Amino acid sequence: MVKRLILCDCEGLQQIDSAGLAEATGLDVSPVCTALCTKEIGRAAEAISAGNAVVCCGQEQRIFEALSEEIGAEVPRFLDLRDRAGWTEDTRPTLPKMAALAAEAMLPAPAAKSVDVVSEGLCLVLGAEDVALAAAEKLKGYLGVTVLLDEVSEVPDTREFDVIAGRLRSATGALGGFRVVIDGLRQVEPGGRGGFSFGPARDGGVSECDIILDLRGGAPLFPAPEKREGYLKADPGRPEAVADAVLEASHLVGTFEKPLYVKTEPLLCAHSRAGQTGCTRCLDLCPTGAISPDGDHVSVDPMICAGCGACSAVCPSGAISYDAPPVDLVMRRVQTLAKGYLDAGGEAPRLLVVGDWGAEMIRLTARYGRGLPADVVPLEVDAVNAFGHAEILAGLAAGFAEVTVVPSPGTDRDALALEVGLAVAIGGEAAVRVIDTNDPDAMSDALYGVEVPAPIAAPVRPMGSRRQIARSAARALQPEAEVFALPEGAPYGAVLVNTDACTLCLSCVSLCPSGALGDNPDLPQLRFQEDACLQCGICETICPENAIGYEPRLNLTDSALEQVVLHEEEPFCCIECGKPFGVTSTVERILEKLAGKHGMFRNEQAARMIQMCDDCRVNAQYHMENSPFRMGDRPRVRTTDDYLSKRRDH
Repeated sequence: MVKRLILCDCEGLQQIDSAGLAEATGLDVSPVCTALCTKEIGRAAEAISAGNAVVCCGQEQRIFEALSEEIGAEVPRFLDLRDRAGWTEDTRPTLPKMAALAAEAMLPAPAAKSVDVVSEGLCLVLGAEDVALAAAEKLKGYLGVTVLLDEVSEVPDTREFDVIAGRLRSATGALGGFRVVIDGLRQVEPGGRGGFSFGPARDGGVSECDIILDLRGGAPLFPAPEKREGYLKADPGRPEAVADAVLEASHLVGTFEKPLYVKTEPLLCAHSRAGQTGCTRCLDLCPTGAISPDGDHVSVDPMICAGCGACSAVCPSGAISYDAPPVDLVMRRVQTLAKGYLDAGGEAPRLLVVGDWGAEMIRLTARYGRGLPADVVPLEVDAVNAFGHAEILAGLAAGFAEVTVVPSPGTDRDALALEVGLAVAIGGEAAVRVIDTNDPDAMSDALYGVEVPAPIAAPVRPMGSRRQIARSAARALQPEAEVFALPEGAPYGAVLVNTDACTLCLSCVSLCPSGALGDNPDLPQLRFQEDACLQCGICETICPENAIGYEPRLNLTDSALEQVVLHEEEPFCCIECGKPFGVTSTVERILEKLAGKHGMFRNEQAARMIQMCDDCRVNAQYHMENSPFRMGDRPRVRTTDDYLSKRRDH
């Protein structure tokens, strides 16, 4: 069913070329309304009832959703043209941008993946006696409350909530699944006359809870505490902050949907092999500690993962990828925006990448400020950190003259800087910049009055893995380049081998997680395919001769796609049968060290076995004097005649 754009110029405050938009997008476009959410709500109901509507209004989405429910129709799609393209100080035509945004809105939206988290309302309150007990009094009607106190002057005379004393040793988990270990744990003894008292202390008490309300005022229990669901921390010296935390805690009861932000492919992971650590990029960046080593790969705890996306951007192999939405959809969105803008007659568009924070600043500058320039096409993503160097390069290769990223408050600036720097290096001083501000007017001003570089002359829109897209984009952006250096730590590069030290033991080949290093079954060779190298470090770590190093670089020639020989030697042929079975230098070195010096090789006959293949060596050992394989003559089998003759003799 062809989608129908339902347009509204918002009381005539924006110009919309409906005929041009229909021609540029190939979509069915309605006549432009003036007050779709109020006076012309009937036209909206009629369009929504048809089942193919795309309502071009973001501000009043709630009204149209309620209208859909009222008339029993499917909720339509929504497209915010006004704030992103309509309201602007720029006098240049906005049709190309509107066409691009409409084309992007037509892309299929994948179903979100989530898991249910159940919270029964068991809350552990930490803090000083006065603050913690006051919070427990407010929460006792909503949650099952336990207060943990370090010091207690008097045990509260109440059983509406529990009070325990002790020292919190550790806490793990997230909403609906916290686990705490307490030392010096003392619990209330409820029996007897008079006030309550505590029982004897014991170490290592283990308990579970759904919510932790931390009012201690000290260091948080978890890294990135604001991203740990179910963990609420407030400064006890600020009553308003404590009140907000108490109110939030009271609502954390029931079943919640926890988004599954990333997907993993353990077989692709280059974290370690044979106990030797290799790539740790995701472990180094994860702000919540959701990623942990798990044998040869890493595992992600979906309950702790906050969906920042940094792991997806830096993973060299694709073992971890953002999945809310998937990486390939983000690539298609970028490429669709560029193609839609250029196909509608626009020139030199600029891509503005924002999260929910930046999207709100766009709405504010549209309503109260200058709005966005006509050539700036916004792309709202769920996680700014997930928009890495491959996505930036895909945008530049698709035809954007510049890519600008606006980080959100929770964005990891260091991780973003690494990805931007890598994109600039690969793109050949590409036009990539970061506007780090929380001021809508400052963001808007930074986009006006700047010199826009020329975009790529022949846009390309490659598909595939992030590595494949980055490589294809680099070839399009730097058609004359062949091999160029990259920043330290880049996931692309060459393996360097000291041929004087290398013995061709091939330990590196057996452990290479990506297959970049290989051997030759017929000759003593170490082969290398640069395009497959992840620069994970395992081969350098495992090499017994310390003969391996790295060179961060990007090789855009066809040689990167082929296996090249890094080191080779003459094969050593068996002195008995002539079959090649080893490396000449290695056999000669062993012969020099063992022949006549080791107890097993003191005589010439034994030393010759070093120069034999496996089959000939076994044969020589069998026929040598005092062979360990000889067990004497086989005893004769006794028969019935033997037994009968023995009886006759007796």
